[in-house]
Amino acid sequence: MRLAARERASSHGRGVAFQRDPNSDHKHEQVELWLSKHPGFPLHFIPTSNSWLTLVERWFRDLDDKAIRRGVFHSVPNLIAAIEGHLNANNDNPSAFVWTATADEILVKVRRGRLALQGIPT
Repeated sequence: MRLAARERASSHGRGVAFQRDPNSDHKHEQVELWLSKHPGFPLHFIPTSNSWLTLVERWFRDLDDKAIRRGVFHSVPNLIAAIEGHLNANNDNPSAFVWTATADEILVKVRRGRLALQGIPT
């Protein structure tokens, strides 16, 4: 669904919200201008460490790997068609993302990351 359609949907009582990590993309002048003109699109800040965000990023990586990266798109409609084709194929034959790390393995990585961060001089 395109942004204009999403905006119309939000004006009928169906809220639309963007969730993003705390990078600076949203601070670009053109993005701020667009958002100021479209109040139906509130931004919600989320930490990049959220496990579900990691899965969303993985899904977009798969989209890039399977539908975009090696493609040649001579127009925006060609790119949109490739993305929509991937979406349709993914929806026709969905597969779940499965965690492969145990809780203990994740905690070891967290401790290692914390130690690395503590070693950085401030």
